Amino acid sequence: MIEVAMAAHKLMLSDFPWDERYRVTGIGEVLTPALVVYPEIVASNFARTLHLLAGDPDRWRPHIKTAKLAYTLRVLVEQGMRNFKCATTLELLVACNGGAADVLLAYPVVGANARRVLEIANQFPRVRISVLIENEEQLRQWQGSSVGMFVDLNPGMNRTGVEQGKTDEVVRLVRAVEEAKLQFRGLHYYDGQYGGLDEPERTVAAHAGYDGLLKLVIAIQNNGISVPEVITAGTPTFPCSLSYKPFHGAGFMHRISPGTIVYGDATSLAQLPAEYGYAPAALVLTRVVSRPHDGNITCDAGHKAVSADAGVPTCVVAGHPELTPLAPSEEHLPMAVSHILNRETARPQVGEALYLLPRHVCPTVNNFDSALLVRDGQIASVEKVTARGREAPLLSALAFAGPQ
Repeated sequence: MIEVAMAAHKLMLSDFPWDERYRVTGIGEVLTPALVVYPEIVASNFARTLHLLAGDPDRWRPHIKTAKLAYTLRVLVEQGMRNFKCATTLELLVACNGGAADVLLAYPVVGANARRVLEIANQFPRVRISVLIENEEQLRQWQGSSVGMFVDLNPGMNRTGVEQGKTDEVVRLVRAVEEAKLQFRGLHYYDGQYGGLDEPERTVAAHAGYDGLLKLVIAIQNNGISVPEVITAGTPTFPCSLSYKPFHGAGFMHRISPGTIVYGDATSLAQLPAEYGYAPAALVLTRVVSRPHDGNITCDAGHKAVSADAGVPTCVVAGHPELTPLAPSEEHLPMAVSHILNRETARPQVGEALYLLPRHVCPTVNNFDSALLVRDGQIASVEKVTARGREAPLLSALAFAGPQ
C-alpha cells in the first residue's frame, strides 16, 4: 500500500510544478491553514469543459459537492449552467438560492431528509428538483409531489442503485413511477469504480458498461416509456463518456456530471488527459510550524484541513519535490525531507508558507468555513463556503429557512 501511495505521489509531482500564478502576496495577516481559490483558473476550467462539450452548457450537470461556494455557483450560472447535482439538502438549498433551474439530489434520501426536500421544493416551485430512487418503498414517499424521479443504477460500484443487469426490476420501477403519476426524469449511472484503472483499460471498461446502459434504455422504451435524460460520469470517466459515440443522437439528453474539474486536484490531474488543459484552482495555504528532526518538517494542515480520505500522501507540496507529506494528525501534517536538497534548495524554515494541492479537493473544501479569492496574487475577497456541512438536524427549525 505504501508503494502504491508513493507511486501516485511521484506521478502527481510530475504534473504540478510550482507556478507563480499561485503565490499570494501580503499573507502576514492570513490565519493558516487557509483555502485559496483562484477565480481566473476556475473560469479557465469552465471554458475548457465547455469546449470539450462543443460549447453546450446544457450537456453538463456539475456536482456542486466540490464547488460549495455560492460565489462559484453564481459564476457557473453566469456561464450558462442551469442543471446541477448535489448530495445534501444544504447543497440543494444553496443551488436553488443561487439561480439553478434544475437540481438532482443524487443521494437516496429517506425519512425526514425526504420531507426536507419536499419543503425546499415547495419553497422553490420554479426550480425543477429531482431525486434518486431504487425501489418502490422510496417511491411512495414522493407520492403527490412535483419532485422528479431518476432511477439510480448500480454499474458495479456497489454503493447505491439497482444492479445494471436487473432489467426487469428497473422496468417495473419505471412503470411504478408512471402509475404513481410522478415524473420519470431518466437514469443516473455513476461509474466511479473505474477511477483506479489506467488508460485504455478505463475506457474499455466504461464503454462496456455504457453498452449495457443503452440496452436498458431500449428495454424501457420497448415498454412504451420514453427516457428523457441519462446522466453518466464523474471526473474519472468524463473522457470515456465523451468518446462513447452512441450517446450522440441517442434520442435522450445525455449529460455528464463531473464536479472535481471545477477546482481540480492531484488525482484528477493524473486521471484526465493533459491536453484537456485543466489546472488546479484551489490550494491550501499552510505554514511550517516545526522542524522536529533533520529529515522532517511539520506544517499546520492536518486532516481537519486537507482531507485524508484519498489516502497518504494527502496532497502535493507545490514547488517542493523534496517534500513528501506523511500520515497527518488532526492539525499536524509532517513531511519527510528527501536527500535531493542541494545548495540551491534548503529545508523550509519555521513560519515559511507552503501551498498544498489536495489529492481530493471536494472534502477538503468542506473542511473550511471561508475561502480566500486571489486575483493576480492579491487577496480580492473572503467568500463563505456556503454549502459546507449540513443543515441543522430538526425539521421544525428549518422550514423555509435560508442557507445556514
